[in-house]
Amino acid sequence: MVERIPVDAPVAVIGLGRFGAATAGQLNRLDREVLAVDTDPSLVQKWADRVTHTVEADARNPEVLKQIGIGDFQIVVVAVGNLEASVLITANLVDLKVPQIWAKASSQSHGKILARIGANHVVYPEAQAGTRVAHLVSGRLLDYIQFDDDYAIVKLYPPKLIRDKPLGSSVVRTKYRVTVVGVKSPGKEFTYATEDTIVSNHDLVIVSGRVSDIERFANLDK
Repeated sequence: MVERIPVDAPVAVIGLGRFGAATAGQLNRLDREVLAVDTDPSLVQKWADRVTHTVEADARNPEVLKQIGIGDFQIVVVAVGNLEASVLITANLVDLKVPQIWAKASSQSHGKILARIGANHVVYPEAQAGTRVAHLVSGRLLDYIQFDDDYAIVKLYPPKLIRDKPLGSSVVRTKYRVTVVGVKSPGKEFTYATEDTIVSNHDLVIVSGRVSDIERFANLDK
């Protein structure tokens, strides 16, 4: 039986570079208890007042991890960029039987190694950020989140095709293979879209579908 981890479980973040610091900071803003670990005393000091706990320690040493109580955490984020160090730290966490290990990878080969030795989740922050920015600067997309299998949810201004008439009559889903999920009108709250929803040129729409179909739909007015 898979152990269920509480949604408010404390999180340990190992490595306080840009990715690790951003992760620890956001967790703190979400009122999660955070233990931030790094070998750099200046970074540990910098974050001492920003997260619940900080400690200067070398996570490559399994005895050190035991001493600082990492084995008591159900979720640990390995935010170390160095391949050798991240692999060693991840292996240490597996040996400590940490239930959920999130590990940063700098390349596909790095990620495969991390997954093979036991990381439950491998993230590629640089690659994911680069992909997102490329889509944003190359078209009319205002925000972009991509999932597996080339599927995305985006925010954009509505093409003329769907403006000023019910969405049900715009044949968006059948002709362009995308779904208008919701609409955000100026000064109003987000609302889920229905067949009767009428979109104006002042609105923003949330659209889901395959990336290639969304790009084609977003650029219909060009």
